[in-house]
Amino acid sequence: MRLLHTSDWHLGRSLHRVTMLDAQAAFLDHLVATVRARDVDAVLVAGDIYDRAVPPLSAVELFDRALHRLADAGVPTVMISGNHDSARRLGVGAGLIERAGIHLRTDPAGCGTPVLLADAHGEVACYGLPYLEPALVKDEFRTARAHHEAVLSAAMDRVRADLATRPDGTRSLVLAHAFVAGGAASDSERDITVGGVSAVPAGVFHGVDYVALGHLHGCQTITDRVRYSGSPLAYSFSETTHRKTMWLIDLGPGGEIDAERVDCPVPRPLARLRGHLTELLDDPALDRHEHAFVEATLTDPVRPAEPMARLSARFPHTLSLVFEPDRADEAASASYAQRLKGRDDQQIAEDFVAHVRGGSGPDDGERTVLRGAFDEVRVAEAARESGGAREVTR
Repeated sequence: MRLLHTSDWHLGRSLHRVTMLDAQAAFLDHLVATVRARDVDAVLVAGDIYDRAVPPLSAVELFDRALHRLADAGVPTVMISGNHDSARRLGVGAGLIERAGIHLRTDPAGCGTPVLLADAHGEVACYGLPYLEPALVKDEFRTARAHHEAVLSAAMDRVRADLATRPDGTRSLVLAHAFVAGGAASDSERDITVGGVSAVPAGVFHGVDYVALGHLHGCQTITDRVRYSGSPLAYSFSETTHRKTMWLIDLGPGGEIDAERVDCPVPRPLARLRGHLTELLDDPALDRHEHAFVEATLTDPVRPAEPMARLSARFPHTLSLVFEPDRADEAASASYAQRLKGRDDQQIAEDFVAHVRGGSGPDDGERTVLRGAFDEVRVAEAARESGGAREVTR
């Protein structure tokens, strides 16, 4: 049986306020084309279909079109809700949609009830474990503690109990949305830590032939049978080095696994640039990034004038600008409070100017302005105090 494993579509999400809707539509075109061209028998979508619980209408319409196209392809699709999705909203109409071959698994109570797929070698039991928020599902699973390992272990106990009732040789799949130990996170995933622990051991999933994971945005292999597909698009600059793919999994008659990565379309590459502004503007080696989404970190000791406008002239898709000025070791190691200790108001103000400028203090004209401002404050304060004293003596 040939399976296409994907996850973390995050429909409706943007990248630094730049809409990704067209890129998401292009990915879904690619997904459907891959299903048809590679003779896929079933599609597995491991959660975070939407980016938020109440997605924008444009994202809902995109999802609706994708469901129709997958149904028209005649290929069963199994989907679970992720931690970004509203399980209740995503699951509305699941019973009706199932008649078209789209199987939405959003209810934790159904973890032990599989979607039964079949090929020439027999049945494949496919279990969908939606994202299990420990505090919300511990009563359903009767766990003593509300943490990820406890609820996932209980859900997998139900899976194994059902699988034990199936005919010998029945192969098995699990979809889950979780942080499994050994996985590498990025800046894009929402924190799911409970009680100081977010990760669960891969051994929780023992006893099944393949586990299609979602949540982490980098495509990665935890074990040969436990894999993350990653997100099809980059949603933060921490994903600059990711190769965005889906897993094409061939499940053999005895549960053998053969895995191939299928590349996703890249709408625009990401680049992280670092250095003085003049270096970034003049370095010919950076020509290749002129059409990329750019995050620039400027290390100039003094903040340059109009940095975003100047960067955008060369890199028109600059989305993020960060300042990390180069500083002398002494200035970098001393805290701001330490640098202010023992200084008068004028010196504190001058030190503040130097602090925000990366070490460059005010010039003579600026010092005069600061001194005049402090003088005006002192005069006003003295007048206020004097007025208050006269009021008291009356």
